Amino acid sequence: MLRAVQKPGRYVGGERGAVHKDKNAVKLRFAFCFPDVYEVGMSHLGMKILYAVQNAEPDVWCERAFAPWFDMREQMLQYNAPLCALESGDPLRAFDVVGFTLQYEMSYTNLLYMLDLGGVPLLSKERGEEDPIVVAGGPCVCNPEPMADFVDLFLLGEGEQMNVELCRFLIRAKEQGWDRAKTLREAAGIEGVYVPALYTVKYNKDGTIASVTPKRGAPMPVRRRIVADMDAAPFPQQIPVPMIETVHDRASVEVLRGCVRGCRFCQAGFIYRPFRAKRAETIDRQARELCRSTGFEELSLLSLSTSDHPEIEPLLDRVLDWTESGKVSLSLPSLRIDSFSDELVEKISRVRKSGLTFAPEAGTQRLRDVINKNIDEEEILRGCRTAFEGGYTVVKLYFMMGLPTETDEDVAGIAALAQKIVDLYYSLPTKPKGKSVSVSISCACFIPKPFTPFQFAAQDTKEEFDRKQKLLRESVKSRKISVSWHDASTSFIEAALARGDRRLGKVILEVYRSGGIFDSWDEGFSLNRWLAAFRKCRRDPAFYANRARSFEEINPWDMFDYGVDKQFLIREYRRATEEQLTTPKCSEHCSGCGIVKFTGRKCFD
Repeated sequence: MLRAVQKPGRYVGGERGAVHKDKNAVKLRFAFCFPDVYEVGMSHLGMKILYAVQNAEPDVWCERAFAPWFDMREQMLQYNAPLCALESGDPLRAFDVVGFTLQYEMSYTNLLYMLDLGGVPLLSKERGEEDPIVVAGGPCVCNPEPMADFVDLFLLGEGEQMNVELCRFLIRAKEQGWDRAKTLREAAGIEGVYVPALYTVKYNKDGTIASVTPKRGAPMPVRRRIVADMDAAPFPQQIPVPMIETVHDRASVEVLRGCVRGCRFCQAGFIYRPFRAKRAETIDRQARELCRSTGFEELSLLSLSTSDHPEIEPLLDRVLDWTESGKVSLSLPSLRIDSFSDELVEKISRVRKSGLTFAPEAGTQRLRDVINKNIDEEEILRGCRTAFEGGYTVVKLYFMMGLPTETDEDVAGIAALAQKIVDLYYSLPTKPKGKSVSVSISCACFIPKPFTPFQFAAQDTKEEFDRKQKLLRESVKSRKISVSWHDASTSFIEAALARGDRRLGKVILEVYRSGGIFDSWDEGFSLNRWLAAFRKCRRDPAFYANRARSFEEINPWDMFDYGVDKQFLIREYRRATEEQLTTPKCSEHCSGCGIVKFTGRKCFD
């Protein structure tokens, strides 16, 4: 089988840092599944943290499994070989718990794919006493309803403590001989755990939700879990070192969680509140230990906004002190252009100088105010000037197309802003001699996501996205500017799943049964397959994606408390679309989002 596939290193296991235990000496076996290929899953920091956290429990053995690529799938079907965990080589059906992290809506079919290959019944209602408990966490479970038919329980929020609590609970349930129904019913008592079977949903004639009713004392709303102290949160000193090159082939350390910015389209900026930064000495220690134990030659300091760390420059001084001498390159992938200074560019370019990436998100100041980006054109150009004067010649700009209130002028403004950056480079007397500038534009399609102010907005139709993408291409006049954009077809299905209800489970199952896997990849995605499944199940994807929602409508995710109040999101949507007013950063002024009920105090004094 391995000789017949392109990358056998995806499937052999045995990596340095992998955890091996005696399966007969542990009380609970947990298969941690990433619904994508090995190279993607092994790049994900959250999986590494939870793998280490659970394996620190002497009675628990957490193992890993990834989705086999098409070539390996053919071999597995030919030889009737089940999907197995890398550490023990046992099939998924042999585990007590099969857990998934759902990072992206288009990976939903891969959850079914992995369960099927692992010998686990796809539907929760069809699993018996000998089958594993199927759990799922990650950012997508802020609206888990489209996957409610397949997952026994969802873990809402941050898992460092919750996952361990769940494992201890399940060990107790096994020891006391509880059946599956009682185990799931009692699990709903753990804060952050949502059991879909304990809730009844009724619908209005127009297809909207009429009511959600909990059963058997299940909580309503279900409250997300947070880690209050990031310095005290567990972080691995050692991780499995991949056998092959991965997407992000480096050591990664999380420097902070949350974001102070409040961009109105950004789900992560709201569901990861409050803002919590690790101390510089904690980050430095964790980075040293991880680089020493793994041998990686690149270190990445991760967060939603690394340059917003309150000790960013002292932190870089600490880290550069040993990364320079150790020939370890340093990357900061989440820099904000308005906090890009001469001191910062000098520090990050010491070891390796590559291109810089910034995210203006919109081409005009009016639209940047609508989305609450809180940067102006002068700050964008000043940040680019600082980069150019520091020796950089490659700049990548991220934008979003189809944002609420967007006009053709805003689309053309993307090209105009890129042209101003090109002109700025050639106006500088300090520009590097003999080097030309390269500005690349990458345009994502706006997707209205739960727990954002723009959750009420309609997504543009595919035809409208196609028209705007053509307009952008025609607006670019310089060969120094390159343009790329996301596929509007994929974004359409993603939007339908992001705002979907549990009736979409039948659609997802139909897509999988008709051959749909790896829908997050061009090699796997088929719009026609999805549209055929929607038709067969008598559901309309436009109902979920292209329809604006009233403030009074009950959304599928309204039964969950992620800390941000719905009334705050309504106020922010009105400030965006009616008043076109910005909201200051959390570090400058508290706008009363509601997260204080989780923390008991304001995030910033």
